[in-house]
Amino acid sequence: MDNDKLLEELKSKLKAIISESYKDFKPELEKDLNSFLETSKEKLERWMLLFSSGNLTEDELEWLLKSQLNLLTLQALQAAGISKIKLNAIKNNIIKMIFKIIIEMIIPGL
Repeated sequence: MDNDKLLEELKSKLKAIISESYKDFKPELEKDLNSFLETSKEKLERWMLLFSSGNLTEDELEWLLKSQLNLLTLQALQAAGISKIKLNAIKNNIIKMIFKIIIEMIIPGL
């Protein structure tokens, strides 16, 4: 499994979803998302490898991804005046998207 390819695919799919779901915040979200993915790159690679080899369950992967929620700061959106409630909802949705994309990439056909 090529982790770099998986991470690039993850980035690409996330950007596409953000473009559709959060059109009004796209530039800010892309900047924050790139920062988050770069900060979490090593962990994401390790977790994808463990999940693909069967050493991590879906529940464990989801829990690990949720543990990264605080690293997803969304500073650009915060500076744009978005409320904390909306920021937290966006952060949760992004983590859910990452989880879903990883599952789909590793277990095709789900």
